[in-house]
Amino acid sequence: MILSMSKKVKELKVVELFAGVGGFRIGFERSDQERFKTVWFNQWEPNKTRQYAHEVYSHVWDVGDMPHTNKDIELVVQEHILDIPNHDILVGGFPCQDYSVAKPLSSSKGIVGKKGVLWWSIVNLVKKFSELPNKKRPSILVLENVDRLLKSPSTQRGRDFAVMLKSLDTLGYNVEWRVINAAEYGFPQRRKRVFILGYRKDSRLGMDLASATAEKWLRNGVLSSAFPNTFENDEIRSQVLLQDEHVISKEFGKGQKSSFFRNAGIMVEGEVFTVEVDATYDGQSRVLKDVLISDSEVLEIFGEEYFIDKNALDKWKWLKGAKKIERVNKKTGVPYVFSEGSMAFPDKLERPSRTIITGEGGRSPSRFKHVIRSPESGSHRRLTPLELERLSMFPDNHTAIGVNGEISNNKRAFFIGNALVTGIVTEIGNEVLRRVDRHGI
Repeated sequence: MILSMSKKVKELKVVELFAGVGGFRIGFERSDQERFKTVWFNQWEPNKTRQYAHEVYSHVWDVGDMPHTNKDIELVVQEHILDIPNHDILVGGFPCQDYSVAKPLSSSKGIVGKKGVLWWSIVNLVKKFSELPNKKRPSILVLENVDRLLKSPSTQRGRDFAVMLKSLDTLGYNVEWRVINAAEYGFPQRRKRVFILGYRKDSRLGMDLASATAEKWLRNGVLSSAFPNTFENDEIRSQVLLQDEHVISKEFGKGQKSSFFRNAGIMVEGEVFTVEVDATYDGQSRVLKDVLISDSEVLEIFGEEYFIDKNALDKWKWLKGAKKIERVNKKTGVPYVFSEGSMAFPDKLERPSRTIITGEGGRSPSRFKHVIRSPESGSHRRLTPLELERLSMFPDNHTAIGVNGEISNNKRAFFIGNALVTGIVTEIGNEVLRRVDRHGI
């Protein structure tokens, strides 16, 4: 049904998989808290007795009787699928692991290695929703992953992403994707991730994508409207994914030194168009210094451990510096030279931060942890959990408390290392609402 410009669509019901501490929910609710309604979420950390991220999520939103689960998602899909309510949007920052297909999806689990099951859990959930009475596939999928997904594995460049695209095509979705570096659009962290948006082929957005030329959608689609770009039209490349997932898993990318997939693209009815785009942005930008708290606040809230002893500075400098080290391969006994380049030390305050990783917490020296030189005192210190939250655009102290009490600073850093930059989801949400309000879902 086509809606008038003045009539808003009903609220959009959201189901969140691999929820972590709720980055997708924060992003959508900042877009419009009244219209993006999370109706179910799943968060489960394997092999952990205490489920810290689930505790934080549950505390922040006081979920109470809200339907959700703290179980292995594959178990939920296989045995408790009826507990998941119908929804308009399915979101998830699924782990990037092993997506190779050992057998056709119709037989067995269809994967090599247990890790890959996390992607197939999404596929199986959507597939079951298309088969069960009183269930309906979501109109929109919003998925997020590391950008190397587009070129993995190294032995078959682009195979994993090709398998995923074909899976979505088989499920009945047209797709657009884009690698977005948050810092290129004014956010305070240099975090590069691929966002994959699937539109059910019979939905309004799915039909709009199918009726547009590749050039038009790549310039004016949901992701390119939210995050403007530029590219040369004659550089768009195309390919049809004719084979099933099993054949693609065996053959795609064999013998190729680089991946077919570029940092932006679309898929319509199995035909893929992709191009390398450059970000265009002329708005205000935030940098590392914009999120810092004062030295006195660091001491009062987090203590002296965040300041680096002068005697330890040499260790930090060495770890972050360029080096060449002779080593021996443990399996073959062959000697080789391990080398790595230098990193900024301390981190530059006038630039967006480097990507936050899960190992950000703890006082021990590390190559990858952030170290700044205080603008007040000149002392070197690590970033606090509060500052890490701000770099990913979480509310202050979002990760500080779980349902069982306070969360350690190391855990808080781990959460943010796993999280997305929530402002990107907000911009996607804004654009989705604009389109839904014009034409319906």
